Amino acid sequence: MHPFINTAIKAARKAGSIIVRHMDQLDQLTVEVKGRNDFVSSVDKLAEEEIIYTIKDTYPDHAILGEESGKQGNSDYEWIIDPLDGTTNFLHGFPHYAVSIAVKHNRIIEHGIIFDPLRNELFAASRGNGARLNDIRIRVSKANALQRSLIGTGFPFRQNKDVDAYLDCLKQVMQNSHGIRRAGSAALDLAYVACGRLDGFWESDLKSWDIAAGSLLIQEAGGLISDFKGEDQFLDTGEIIAANPKIFIALTKIIRQSNTY
Repeated sequence: MHPFINTAIKAARKAGSIIVRHMDQLDQLTVEVKGRNDFVSSVDKLAEEEIIYTIKDTYPDHAILGEESGKQGNSDYEWIIDPLDGTTNFLHGFPHYAVSIAVKHNRIIEHGIIFDPLRNELFAASRGNGARLNDIRIRVSKANALQRSLIGTGFPFRQNKDVDAYLDCLKQVMQNSHGIRRAGSAALDLAYVACGRLDGFWESDLKSWDIAAGSLLIQEAGGLISDFKGEDQFLDTGEIIAANPKIFIALTKIIRQSNTY
């Protein structure tokens, strides 16, 4: 296992311990509003501080991009951190959230991990070395038709922009699939695509820390990923389509036919 992955795992498990310790203290947490339907708790901040401390202890010269603390330093290596993806779920006691850490080298995501502290599930990938769940190799699903697929999504909740286009996509996918799941953690949903629990996923208005690690997991598990234009600028645009190869084609077609995308 690559040393970067070892450090990311160490950091994620420490953050996960902080998250789990506060699960039964939700009424005591300090919660701030960052924007419409966008929250940060004291647990997010504590978890991110622990992650950064662990990374800096081993790689003091590397840059950091954290959801809560922003960008720190300048380096060819940048660690992209979401200390608690699914904060709203966490604050409501809904058990679907994760820690996401990725390492970008010269604009390319080279390593990524997503850790679900409740289920003790650790998804990890390094470019060219495949993707794993708790050290077992994973692959995207073998579903060969949208009609036999389960698709994940996320609502455009921050600004409610492009709602009509989103609802059009939602209707089309609902009518042409086994079903849709909106669980509230893009990072964990992407990990589920990588291991075949979901056959595909789409969402807009995301941030790079939501999708950096998950994008590599999917690629290393044999899946495809792009923005809504079919390009690889998803870290910048916040638009993402991810699926196994056959479902990717069908999902992309629906999204491109919507009245805004």
